Amino acid sequence: MPKAGIIYNDIKPTACRIAQELEQQLTERGWQVKLATGAGGILGYSQPNRPTCHTPIDHLVPPEFDDRMEFAIVLGGDGTVLSAARQVAPCGIPMLAVNTGHMGFLTETYVNHLSEAIASVEKGEYTIEERMMLTVRVYGHRDRLSTSSSVWEALCLNEMVLHREPLTSMCHFEIQIGQHAPVDMAADGIIVSTPTGSTAYSLSAGGAVVTPGVPVLQMMPICPHSLASRPLIFSDRDPVTIYPVYPNQLVMVVDGNGGCYISPEDCVIVEKAPYAARFIRLTSAEFFRILRDKLGWGLPHIAKPTSVELP
Repeated sequence: MPKAGIIYNDIKPTACRIAQELEQQLTERGWQVKLATGAGGILGYSQPNRPTCHTPIDHLVPPEFDDRMEFAIVLGGDGTVLSAARQVAPCGIPMLAVNTGHMGFLTETYVNHLSEAIASVEKGEYTIEERMMLTVRVYGHRDRLSTSSSVWEALCLNEMVLHREPLTSMCHFEIQIGQHAPVDMAADGIIVSTPTGSTAYSLSAGGAVVTPGVPVLQMMPICPHSLASRPLIFSDRDPVTIYPVYPNQLVMVVDGNGGCYISPEDCVIVEKAPYAARFIRLTSAEFFRILRDKLGWGLPHIAKPTSVELP
């Protein structure tokens, strides 16, 4: 019996209703269906008295989701897709993302086209697009980094952000990319993003848009204190090691979803993950079309001033 999964946003009535209907429909057509909520992939936020509270990467996989599952249908918005990616990436399960939210930048289809999409998937009429993910790990006691184990870890599809509280306060970071010489950067915060994340927070902060298939990462200072501190794009083979040069705690956020406090003796290492987010594409992936439809990139300037006769 073929096996499929459904991951849905349980705080949205529409997603809950569709998940129940879809489970019944697939079961009647001979599928073994397993349900999970997107809440299972939410990282949660640490508290000052529990600065490194987290769930290990491989513990976010929902019960009975495994590599025998042919696909998982994700019902929600971009936040649900980000959570679902952390849940299924360790098993390599492809995701069919169905937009029940607003922007839906990461989704493939809409609810009103769901029946046709499922039919195409059952017939095998689709391709799989792999998107790079990152592992973000926090290590304590930077002077014993080679022997210490991580105290916090997470999978990341969009970006990692490290900043002070409040965000409008500047601090210093010592950053090393791969084996290159360390650099010092003064800014309100630091963003390290994937190509997928280049259209998220990094874009809002002034970063470049990177097409998904390019094997690079982007480091973006938030409101840097120097004209020389600009966004940097570099090979995804190079890990990024960040040391906070600041006497108080910082805050790290992953995919805008959860994170932990970073103390002065900690360091953060960001590198390409061994897992990829696998998206089911019903048509050929056309990134520029998505940029145009979702973000208005490249639209023609059709509003032109009319000629006015002066009196």
